[in-house]
Formats: sequence, C-alpha cells, structure tokens
Amino acid sequence: MRLRDTIRTAANGLRHAKARSLLTMLGIVIGIASVILLMSLGASAQELILAQVQNIGSNLIFVIPGATKGSRFAPPPTAQGIIIKTLVKADADALRREPTIAAVAPEVRGSAFTPADADSFNRVAVIGPAIAHTLFGERDPVGRSIRLKDISFRVVGVLDAKGLGPFGIDQDNLIIIPITVAQKQLLGIDHYNSLTIQASDAYTVEFTQSRIVSVLRQNHRITDPDKDDFTIRTQADALALLGSITSILSIFLTAIASISLVVGGIGVMNIMLVSVVERTREIGLRKAVGATNRDILRQFLWEAIMLTSFGGVVGIALGALLVVGAYFAVMRFSSTGWVFALPPTAIALALLVSTLTGVLFGIYPARRAAAKNPIDALRYE
Repeated sequence: MRLRDTIRTAANGLRHAKARSLLTMLGIVIGIASVILLMSLGASAQELILAQVQNIGSNLIFVIPGATKGSRFAPPPTAQGIIIKTLVKADADALRREPTIAAVAPEVRGSAFTPADADSFNRVAVIGPAIAHTLFGERDPVGRSIRLKDISFRVVGVLDAKGLGPFGIDQDNLIIIPITVAQKQLLGIDHYNSLTIQASDAYTVEFTQSRIVSVLRQNHRITDPDKDDFTIRTQADALALLGSITSILSIFLTAIASISLVVGGIGVMNIMLVSVVERTREIGLRKAVGATNRDILRQFLWEAIMLTSFGGVVGIALGALLVVGAYFAVMRFSSTGWVFALPPTAIALALLVSTLTGVLFGIYPARRAAAKNPIDALRYE
C-alpha cells in the first residue's frame, strides 16, 4: 500500500471516532503547551538576568577575598561563610594608582558620597524609595534622620525606583552609607568584602585584570601564584555563570513539564489498544482482501503519529497564547523589565517530541494489530 493511501486510511479511522480522538489528543496538547510555556519563561528569565548584568557595565572586574581553586565557577570562601580579611584599604589605594583602572569601589556598586564624607566619617545616607516611603510616607526624607544600630544618619538623597537589580538585589530597599562609617562604627572591621573595579577604556579588561593580579600580589607579598589570597572575576565570568544556572533551570522545568507528555503518550497507547480490539473484524477483513501485516502496522502507527502531531500543533498554539498572556500579566503588575521570548527551538522541540511520542507509544498497539490472525479476527464478535 502506498504511503498516501496509508495516511488516508489512518485519517478515516480517526474521523470515525472523533470524540475519542479529541480526548486522546488533550493530554498531548496540555503537555506540549506546558513545555512551550516553561521553556519560554525560562528564556525570558535568562534574557532578563543577563541584560541586568550587562547593564552594570561590560568593563567591570570583581575582586573577592580568598582564592578559588579549580573551576572558575567555584564559589569563593566568602560565599561559603568564611570571613577572609585579605582585602584592605591599602589594596584599594594601590589599585586606584594603577593607570589601567578607571575606578575602584570597595563594597559598593557606585559612588554616592564625596571623598570628604568618607574621610571625615560623616553619618550620611542615601536610601531607596521603598524605605523612604515606609519611614516618611509622602514627606521629603532629605535632611531627616534615620537610625541604624543606635547610630543616627542624615538622609542626603533618595535613589530612583529600579526594582530588582543585578544579582537579585532589591534596589528600592537599599540604604547606602559611607564605607568608613560602615566599617568602623557599624561592623567594627577594617577589611573589605569585595572590590568592584572599572577598567579604563584605554585598556582591555584582560590586561587590566593582569595588572590587578600584579598589584595585589605585590601588596600581599605573594611570589607563588598558587598562594593567591584573592579571586578575580570579570563580567564575562558572571555572564557565563548566570547563563549556566538559568540554562540548567530551564532544562529542569522543561523536564518537569515533559512528565505530562509521558502521561499523554500512555493515554495514546491505551486508546490505540482499545481501538485495535474494537476494530478486530476490520483488521481481519482488510487482511482477507490482501492487506499485509506491514500495511496494518503502518495504518495504526500513522493514526498514533497523526494524533500526537496534530495535538502538538494545537499545544504549540495554546502555549504561545499562554506565553503572550504571561508577558502582559507580568508587564501589567511588575516593573522588572520582563522580555517576551518564544524560542524557535522550543517550537521545533515540541514538534519533534510530539511526533516521537506518537511513534514510541503507537508502535506497540500497531504491532498488536498487525499480529492478529485474519481467520480469528473475522470470527471476533
């Protein structure tokens, strides 16, 4: 039997049981829509996170106390709860004198105070808009006082509303004070937790990174590179790390959504087995007039493939609608800068998986149909 005739016969078989075919496809539709939705949400989250990191500058270098051995993605000792005091003011001062470096910011992401504020231990603060509203309501907070650990600070400015920033920091709930006051009067320490360094535009980030290594080794009197007591990471490292994390998360979410596809595939196999039993006399009659085992197998296999493939197309359309709805819902109720993403790979993967589901879960019922003895099939009541 020609392939065209096989497909036509399979389509006729599905049309004769429309309600059952639609209910069978429902599991595939839900599974494919779930995969599309979660893959799209994962892609949107990845683009949002990476864009936030890129927006803080492409020429930033981060210095963290403690050495990281092995993978460049391994967490530094400070991330493991170990307090290391190897970065001090002398390091920041030495790096500021390095011509390849445009700026050095210990423990802060930007400059909010004049050097005189830090040098004279002025108790001033810049606060986020959410904190300003909580403490002062509609009143202007500038010039008023807040207290941190029984220390009074004069508010000299309010940050612009930005919501979640890079690395998940809520910038609307920040309180920024001079680093010297934070060290000496609030925390009682004389070291830095990190240094954020901006490379000069006249030099590459890689060259500036090598110069930072040289300056810190000289400051710390380190001659053996294996004994470095600091870790340097660039923006590219941060992007690669975040990209790996978000990719793994997307794969994990997609795997969870795929469970519904397995359930849908089992439903297809179950219904096809029922169909084989119900159509036993039809199978016997077709064999009696010359249909081969191969013809019968192809017919039932194509029925399963057509069920899952059409269900996949409907699932993709439903998933796309859900993605659009989720995008507008997030944009309506949030100011996170959410981006719309419907990856072509998600659509291609959905079509491939739906077709493979039909093949994998349709082959057994098709073999059962092809294996029926025509004499016994014609006698079946």
